Amino acid sequence: MNRPYLQQIGTLALCLLLVIAGIGAFQKKSTPVSARIENKKLPIYCVQTEAPKVAISFDAAWGNEDTADLLAILDKYQVKTTFFMTGGWVESYPDDVKAIAEAGHDLGNHSENHKQMSQLGMAECKEEIQKVHDKVKELTGKDMILFRPPYGDYNDTLIDAANELGYHVIQWDVDSLDWKDYGADAIVSKVLDHEHLGNGTIVLMHNGAKYTKDALPRVISGLQEKGFEIVPISQLIYKQNYEMDHEGRQFVNSSQ
Repeated sequence: MNRPYLQQIGTLALCLLLVIAGIGAFQKKSTPVSARIENKKLPIYCVQTEAPKVAISFDAAWGNEDTADLLAILDKYQVKTTFFMTGGWVESYPDDVKAIAEAGHDLGNHSENHKQMSQLGMAECKEEIQKVHDKVKELTGKDMILFRPPYGDYNDTLIDAANELGYHVIQWDVDSLDWKDYGADAIVSKVLDHEHLGNGTIVLMHNGAKYTKDALPRVISGLQEKGFEIVPISQLIYKQNYEMDHEGRQFVNSSQ
């Protein structure tokens, strides 16, 4: 066998060894990342249930121009929802907070200062949550149990802080994108035609978005026409004996 042929075989063998080594290195680097994702604590994005129930939620951080209109629409359709409020919003519009509570809607905590809370330590996370809790308690006499992180931004520290204060951390699986001000038609379509819409869905809307009040009647009637009952988040989620899947879907722990 001539030398050039042997050199070719050697080169091919070396390349094969490098490829195998590369695959092994990739696997070693990828496994811990996957494990961290799997082990990361998740908020509640939606609920696994056979009941045709969904929840509508409003984040209230800026402005109150449409609050009375939203409450009137909800009252007309006899629908109860959930309002997540920042500390600044609570201070600025205490009468609206009382009106929301008196109308029978969930009062939800959206932090004191609307910060990116994954950047905060445990003590500051608790302070951001507790300050709003105390303000709402003083105004309404009610203890809130639902917390939504600003920007949907969270980490294990934040979830632990909220849980230790007696809160369930809530996200959403259907985003109306009402804050983009595309118009009422776009909001209605985004919700009613969303691929994730189903039993146990949590819809995200905003108290201060430009076209939300115009879209809300059609969103409500459209959901009802699809056979869904609209309930507050507190009546949708499981509060004990539950587990979460990798998508943040809450389900009953059948082993208990």
